[in-house]
Amino acid sequence: MEEQIIEHDEWNYGIPKLQRASKIELGHIYGVLPFDGVRNPSSRSSTAHRVFLTYKTAANDWKPKVGICESSAEAAVAFEALISASTHDLHFQPLTVDYRDEDGRRRQHTFDLLITNRNGHRRLVFVRNAASLEKPKTQREIQAIAAATPKQAADDLIVVDANEYTRQRRENLFRMYRCAFEPDPEADEIVLSTARRLKTLWHMKDLFPHVPIPQHRAFAACYRLVGQRYLRANLDQVLWERSRIEVAA
Repeated sequence: MEEQIIEHDEWNYGIPKLQRASKIELGHIYGVLPFDGVRNPSSRSSTAHRVFLTYKTAANDWKPKVGICESSAEAAVAFEALISASTHDLHFQPLTVDYRDEDGRRRQHTFDLLITNRNGHRRLVFVRNAASLEKPKTQREIQAIAAATPKQAADDLIVVDANEYTRQRRENLFRMYRCAFEPDPEADEIVLSTARRLKTLWHMKDLFPHVPIPQHRAFAACYRLVGQRYLRANLDQVLWERSRIEVAA
């Protein structure tokens, strides 16, 4: 019997190279505004974690809208912006610019986010991992992109180190984001006023016996208040009832 050799069988321990998958094109979703980025980043990747989400902003009358992120760190930056009370609008993949690299070749770059604050200030966001940002070539690339970005596109541009968003920080931000869109102003006010006057506040659970609301409402309020920076906590650890929290100055 002839022996049949199968590619990537037990003799081949390498990861098989997959064919490039087509980008996911979302159809109409009833009651949800479509993704309006200039580029769809949903192609398959062996290194990045694509994230699809729905979000709400005042600019869209709080109607849900589709957002697509190229990485989980980019999604975390978006969640942090959406939680902030100063954010009026948020766009994913908002703008593509043409620039020349250091070798003179024409290239394109699409920014990850455009954040618009309630005061009208617009900020473009460039998210990249620390290993890349440490390279002089990347720094020169960012300078070329900034120089090629039209002045009217935004008021400023920031570079975000993706490594600052640890896995636990990303998960905490996601939960804060979920709580932020289940508003409970009464619970927030009660928990914050209690935290401000409580002399024995150390852990989140210290608040629960002193507030006249169920524990689940107080817990969600703590998440919202940390997200809005009225309370402080270490977001690189699990945020739960035994977390150390304090009132922000």
